Amino acid sequence: MRTLPETFRPYVWAPSTEELARQTGLDTFEIVRFDGNTRALPHPSARPGTIAAALAEVNGYAHGGHFRLVAAVAEYAGVEPENVVLGAGADDLILLCARTFAGPGDEVAIASEPTYPLYRIAAGLAGAEVGGGRPVVTFCCRPNNPTGELGELPEVRPLVVDEAYFEYAGETAVPLLDDGIVVLRTFSKAFGLAGARVGYALASRDVAAELNRRQAPLPVSTLSAALALAALAEPPDLQPELAERDRLASAMRALGLEPLPSFANFLFVPVLEPEPLAVSLLHSGVVVRLFPEGIRITVRDREDDDLLLEALARALDRQAPIAAPGGRRVRVLRATGETRIRVRLALDGAGRVRVATGAGLYDHLLEQLAFHGGLDLVLEGTGDLETGEHHTAEDAALALGEALDRALGDRRGIARYGDAVVPMDDALAHAAVDLGGRPWAALQVERDPGLAAHVLQSLAQAARMSLHVEATGRDAHHVAEAAFKATGRALRMAVQLGGAGLPSTKGLL
Repeated sequence: MRTLPETFRPYVWAPSTEELARQTGLDTFEIVRFDGNTRALPHPSARPGTIAAALAEVNGYAHGGHFRLVAAVAEYAGVEPENVVLGAGADDLILLCARTFAGPGDEVAIASEPTYPLYRIAAGLAGAEVGGGRPVVTFCCRPNNPTGELGELPEVRPLVVDEAYFEYAGETAVPLLDDGIVVLRTFSKAFGLAGARVGYALASRDVAAELNRRQAPLPVSTLSAALALAALAEPPDLQPELAERDRLASAMRALGLEPLPSFANFLFVPVLEPEPLAVSLLHSGVVVRLFPEGIRITVRDREDDDLLLEALARALDRQAPIAAPGGRRVRVLRATGETRIRVRLALDGAGRVRVATGAGLYDHLLEQLAFHGGLDLVLEGTGDLETGEHHTAEDAALALGEALDRALGDRRGIARYGDAVVPMDDALAHAAVDLGGRPWAALQVERDPGLAAHVLQSLAQAARMSLHVEATGRDAHHVAEAAFKATGRALRMAVQLGGAGLPSTKGLL
């Protein structure tokens, strides 16, 4: 066994979410990770149905390789299939390039530092040293991690250009493949498939053939290949994420910070004493990546980024650049074989609501319930809508109910009861709520458009509340909407704080 040099340092993962929860005393749902440069949500196609066919044949090999994925990658990148090399994430391909170009006694150059540490690790594993004298290969991260800078391409060859954040920058070295350049990309960042571990290298035909010759057989699993192929069929629209990056940078400047210009999905913020700031953020449930010169922050979405801004304002003892919501908030993930629903809920909100599962009318009805309940709610997910809306609408209600239950905690100090009457044109709805901890639903929804009563029943079940609703009228849509609005308004009363102790003579809910 060849001994690694004493200077070699292996890759060190950040602590797990469970470990951070133990350190801080927070629930894992309260930990929001801004340290991985991954999207807030997976690609919409990342659901059980996408891998069902591959899972049914998981007992066998993909004989001949993933030729469909190779062809799809080639089309996406504007090259030929002969230019493509698949790998288990870009990391696998970094290691492959290092052992292909370098060996014991060779020098490997790294274009700029600080940068991604795996280039140095890959050189060490290949037996080479990192230096700039006579390198056999040079690694360049573009845009650079952790700074987000889009620097000029080095003139040296051969050159491996890591374009993990290519989709955010829109600039590529692919036209220079025949000039001694290898381009590395990943599905982990823009495509939101970090857990699938799929990456690809693009190189001239000769170099790609040599890389493939040295690559492990089938480094990408059949399940991961199915996810990547589905994602390529509908590449993500990154404009909202880019706009959010600009908004987040502007808000940070309002806090007196100066994030560097970024061409990636993260911001690097120079800080004189980054470690105390990172520790303070951690105890607010916000995890950032720490560097000697500052902190790196992943751009997620508005709801998560607002949590970050609030935590930053508290740590810096400054006024938050956004309206701070109340403290009774939770995050819930409900994943089944049919759906994947993510919920972010704040009970003491301002009716800031977004529901997007694709379940049409039932998304709209849950939006009405949350808005009239005065909740801040983001409920997003995907389901097997090809079989109808039933599974998705039901699981959305169950996920929201679970979030309500978690956010209420031990229910100490709440009003517990609420009721409301809501007219809507021809429809009239009465709703009464008891948050006493016992699930029950007595529902009379006249001319139910299909699943309205079932969704309310699922909500009551998961929230452990008693819900009575009577809604009548001529138009089915109006009847259902009035029922959900009334339920929301009754819930608004029931969740209000102001009492002392548990609202029960039993002393227990």
